[in-house]
Amino acid sequence: VQLQAYGGGLVQAGGSLRLSCAASGRIFSINHMTWYRQAPGKERELVARITGPGTTNYADSVKGRFAISRDSAKTTSYLQMNSLTPEDTAVYYCNGRINNQNYWGHGTQVTVSS
Repeated sequence: VQLQAYGGGLVQAGGSLRLSCAASGRIFSINHMTWYRQAPGKERELVARITGPGTTNYADSVKGRFAISRDSAKTTSYLQMNSLTPEDTAVYYCNGRINNQNYWGHGTQVTVSS
């Protein structure tokens, strides 16, 4: 199983970006798919999660601005990020609990300029 993240880039404050995380390989079950981020000098933090049944939860700092969703096959998650601020600048990582194992994708850089 592999996770591949797409969609990072440079955006001005107030702008939007959409990240994608695609899971591939022999997938039998997905407990959750989650986005984390890590800013320079800071610990990695959970940004948003979508569980197998579709429950979502978010970090307080992104509630109302970010939305996590997934495709009908439940193997790709999306993170729609709106009203971005420079504080959202970080490397974003996708994570998934798949087949009862934890997987990480490579990070994708999101930079928000003021």
